[in-house]
Amino acid sequence: MPAEPLQRGTGARPGVGIVHLGLGAFFRAHGAIYVAEAMAASGGDWGIRAASLQTPGTRDALAPQGYAYIALSAGPQGDVAQVVEVIEDVLVAPENPAALIAAMADPAVRIVSLTVTEKGYCHNPATGALNLDHPDIQHDLATPLPRSAPGYLVRALAARRAAGLRPFTVLTCDNLPHNGAVVRGVVIALAQQIDPALADWIAAEGRFPATMVDRIVPATKPEDLDRVTRACGLRDASPVIHEPFRQWVIEDDFVDGLRPDFAAVGAQMVTDVAPYELMKLRMLNGTHSSLAYLGYLAGYETISDTVADPVFAAFAQRLWQKEIIPVLQAPPGADLPAYADALLARYQNPAIRHRTWQIAMDGSQKLPQRILGTLAEAKTPCPGLCLAVAGWMRYVSGTDETGAAIEVKDPLAEELRRRARSNDPVSALLAMEAVFSPKVAARIAVPVGQAYARLLALGARGAVEEVLAK
Repeated sequence: MPAEPLQRGTGARPGVGIVHLGLGAFFRAHGAIYVAEAMAASGGDWGIRAASLQTPGTRDALAPQGYAYIALSAGPQGDVAQVVEVIEDVLVAPENPAALIAAMADPAVRIVSLTVTEKGYCHNPATGALNLDHPDIQHDLATPLPRSAPGYLVRALAARRAAGLRPFTVLTCDNLPHNGAVVRGVVIALAQQIDPALADWIAAEGRFPATMVDRIVPATKPEDLDRVTRACGLRDASPVIHEPFRQWVIEDDFVDGLRPDFAAVGAQMVTDVAPYELMKLRMLNGTHSSLAYLGYLAGYETISDTVADPVFAAFAQRLWQKEIIPVLQAPPGADLPAYADALLARYQNPAIRHRTWQIAMDGSQKLPQRILGTLAEAKTPCPGLCLAVAGWMRYVSGTDETGAAIEVKDPLAEELRRRARSNDPVSALLAMEAVFSPKVAARIAVPVGQAYARLLALGARGAVEEVLAK
């Protein structure tokens, strides 16, 4: 008998208090669940009106289900499903930009959260500054109906100021170091170009708390639809799969103190997120990217496949023990070696099929935060991380070790491919100041060049074995 399609329950629905930009799998598997649980624990009208800034696919899948969806926790002991009913509506920004601005300007909305990926902030990853030459920013300067996430934030804040309302809190949930400060900077810089008085108001009255988010959420694959149906007996057109682990560290700095009771459901409310985000960006994201590039080149489809190879498991442990942890200061109460052990166990979870190709996306935006920061601060050689950078350089050439084409997803893909296929790819790529600061490029030029040569000579797995022998 066919499974019944998922439908939202008929109970009372909360009022909308949050607009979320970028309704991807990660937010639905992380932030939305925290919000739903916080309302269940402590009440409040914190329903979410979400928005896609690009395509209608997620809206079209969720709308027939009343925007309910199933989140499947995939652990070594089996799958556990929950129905999430916190999204009240989904807008598609390109269909009606004015409607999204109006939704954000609604007086009931007190938070605008974002998961738009690193590239969605239209900034220079190496400096954190707004890229005024970005085509979406150029568009947003020329018209009041924006395209970019910063553009929507600025125009909606302008509408609130014009109406005599308080600003909303901008809550970024993307993997950027000092993410709150970065978003504050790009928003104020864009507002300054449009209306300096607006920029002053945002600077004085706005709040941009920093956050650190952590949960492995692989892209949902067609076969996952049947997996979800087996777990709960319902048919969901757009479920999300996630690991059991989750963490959310939030700087407790909201406009007028208005927010869901996140602490009641396990979020860590702190005064300084920086030590937590640095630990996560460098220890989790840094090794994730390293394993993604080198694992992909070695022929592995997923992270769990990659670390099932003892050579790559030992490589991750070496990165933590000898290269990353020595330049980190542990957050309060954290045990960095124990955190590394827990990360490896998470990577080894066979129920999570997190593709190396997915993690490898947008490397030009990710490398500065995940790997280059450690290389900039290291007091001793870091052959493992230098090999990871060389792996990225090999990857963005668009051809793997067997000669097969790689579908490189990156906002700078064409420029990266051109440089990676030049006569001196290492020098050509290190000269890209959008990725490498000149100081870091000069510091790592020799070891990365050597790592790249060994990668070509030995292949990814062989080059990793050579690093382990050092």
